[in-house]
Amino acid sequence: MGTDRLDEILDATYDCLTRYGVRRTTMDDIATTMGVSRSAVYQYVRSKDDAFRQLAGRLHDQALVRAREAACDQDTPYAERIRGVLAAKLDLVLHLAGDSPHTAELLDAKARLFGGICTAFTADLRRLLIGLFTETGTAEGVEPAEAADISIALVIGLENMPDARRLLGPASGALTAGLLGAPAVVR
Repeated sequence: MGTDRLDEILDATYDCLTRYGVRRTTMDDIATTMGVSRSAVYQYVRSKDDAFRQLAGRLHDQALVRAREAACDQDTPYAERIRGVLAAKLDLVLHLAGDSPHTAELLDAKARLFGGICTAFTADLRRLLIGLFTETGTAEGVEPAEAADISIALVIGLENMPDARRLLGPASGALTAGLLGAPAVVR
């Protein structure tokens, strides 16, 4: 029951975030959205900041699970596995950017509340990509870490592009073809 109630609190926190943003949301707003007392919310989170940190952590963790699943899919060609890791990051960004102007606050690597979560998420994606590029090998003169950094830069560049989801396939296909030194399948 505790995890379910925490999920409800984080869902309510997200709802408040979309309406008010981090600064203007109060614990009363979260409790009212849930239909419970403020003291009931405090049983699961220490503060508004704690609720927002846990919410950011949950969203980034969900995206990381998708990235790991893509990276570990042994039945899929490497280029598609790499695209899957990048898609997890892009989907998180586009989802948050699309819900409200306030939800993008959860992606700010420089923010006091979320910076560590965002930085750790990107570092985890980088490690997954380095692992994939190490397994498959990279083009001559390109180290796996460099290939991972280039791939992350690609997805960051796509984050503000119109039609970013559609562009990810051909962009990552072209990128991996060059980084892997072999033709890549683009879907």
